[in-house]
Amino acid sequence: MAGMKMTRPLPALIVSHGQPSDPGPAAAEMAFLAAKVQALMPEGQVMAATLAEEGALARAVAVLGPSVQVYPMFMAGGWFTRTHLPERLAEAGAPGARVLAPFGLDPAVQALAVTVAREAAARLGRGPGDLPLLLAAHGSFRSPAPAEVAEAVAARLREEGGFARVEAAFIDQSPRIVEAAAGYPEGSLVLPFFAARGGHVVDDLPDALAEAGFRGEVLPPLGLDARVPGLIRRALRAAG
Repeated sequence: MAGMKMTRPLPALIVSHGQPSDPGPAAAEMAFLAAKVQALMPEGQVMAATLAEEGALARAVAVLGPSVQVYPMFMAGGWFTRTHLPERLAEAGAPGARVLAPFGLDPAVQALAVTVAREAAARLGRGPGDLPLLLAAHGSFRSPAPAEVAEAVAARLREEGGFARVEAAFIDQSPRIVEAAAGYPEGSLVLPFFAARGGHVVDDLPDALAEAGFRGEVLPPLGLDARVPGLIRRALRAAG
């Protein structure tokens, strides 16, 4: 309608766990991701912070203001996104921040996992039904939420992706990646269901696969796919 003003979207803050032992690289990776999202939605303001980097949340809130929508770059919901993250945001000066659904719970992200796996199969000249796939995830001994998400994605890979054999295995719970990978034949595929390239992807996953004697292809973590910034933009815009 003529005369109506376009409303600017709420400022957005992408938040991840980060790497407590070495917060710099993870913080830089999230900043790079935020810049990509920002380029896709110039009408808004997008920043990133990690929980592991001291003072990062407070610095971002100081720039964006307390009325911010927060996109958790987490693979599952649970205590971190429902309790810990809101508490940390309140401490940083944004008690009323709007926390969106985590990255890994977005149906579009789960559909992307299927697409990425099928693309890998095509690149290898294999049909999904002939290519065993291991979905490597973090898991948790304290909460069933991470495993539930990974199992749901594994089911989608079977039902929608056409992969005859798909198992979810974990860093921090059973079945362990080292146990599951030992039963996979040469030429199998591993899809890391992780949001970023942290210590689990760089160290723990390769170590487990090496210990298992795995001989196949390991894809980049799902969160690094080039289509992810567009999916985040869509989630931010849908949330208003």
